[in-house]
Amino acid sequence: MLPPRSRAAVPLALAALVLGAVTGCGDDADADTDGNLLRERPQTAVANPRLEAAAKQATSDGDTERAAVLQRLSDVPTGIWLTPERYPLGSVGGYVSSVLAAGTDTVPVFVLYGIPDRDCTGQLSAGGLPVEEYLPWVDEIATAAGPGTVAVLEPDALAGSVSCEGVESRVGLLRDAVRALDDAGVATYVDAGHSDWVPAEEMASLLEEVDVARARGFATNVANYQPLQSERRYAEQVSELLGGAHYVVDTGRSGAASATGRAVEDWCNPPNQALGDEPGYVDDDTALDALLWVKPPAESDGTCHGGPPAGEVWIDRAVALAEAAGW
Repeated sequence: MLPPRSRAAVPLALAALVLGAVTGCGDDADADTDGNLLRERPQTAVANPRLEAAAKQATSDGDTERAAVLQRLSDVPTGIWLTPERYPLGSVGGYVSSVLAAGTDTVPVFVLYGIPDRDCTGQLSAGGLPVEEYLPWVDEIATAAGPGTVAVLEPDALAGSVSCEGVESRVGLLRDAVRALDDAGVATYVDAGHSDWVPAEEMASLLEEVDVARARGFATNVANYQPLQSERRYAEQVSELLGGAHYVVDTGRSGAASATGRAVEDWCNPPNQALGDEPGYVDDDTALDALLWVKPPAESDGTCHGGPPAGEVWIDRAVALAEAAGW
């Protein structure tokens, strides 16, 4: 059963209060961007063959509404996830270069997801690289990406280090990764968990330990469902503690929570969720650079609530999220 339409994305009046001015990427490109690449050029959209094939199948089946939803979803830019399982050391740089070659007038948002002992808290996306291969892998990505690109660094890794073993080792790896990406000119946002996880003071301290001052800033709510207003409060607290660091928020699946203002405790394919605000840069005199769909909303969180393995496209779930948002 699809989630009810009453659990939809943020009402327009509330969105205006929460966001101030949110503008589609690419408008007013000549304005002072203060280093916000996501304001300078539109975000790169990479084709999603599964969504496109599903849209064509729905059209063939005569289900034009489903086809339209799936096609619209496939057109929204999302994070471009780089995992060593799919793009190992020695080939990941070539893939990054191919993305850049295909979209020379856009800004790709690469998501690095290969930290050793990855997903140590949930284990549904377990994996990652051996310690000795991690920094060479990051270096290969950084060299291929270079200036004019954005990276979101290791979702859950820093927040997860609080409860997982080997905190010092992980913090050190993330610090070296931040420096490698900065040296290559990549605008990097270090993942900072979300508003219902690690307290702002503790997260700010962790971000300082990984040398976040050398990054563009930090990211929150990646692959999660928390209310946008909660994320903004949390991120502003962290930003203030860091002297005004910039940040981005993943809103891909935060629509239902943003409408109620209540935290979502279940992180793995929770029911009754909805797509959130679509990606775009933010111009409201705060430290928020942009709203992003870092995690592609059509992808499963793992084998929970009937989902396929983590990272696989789940067509019915994607349609349900979209319909719950009023698409």
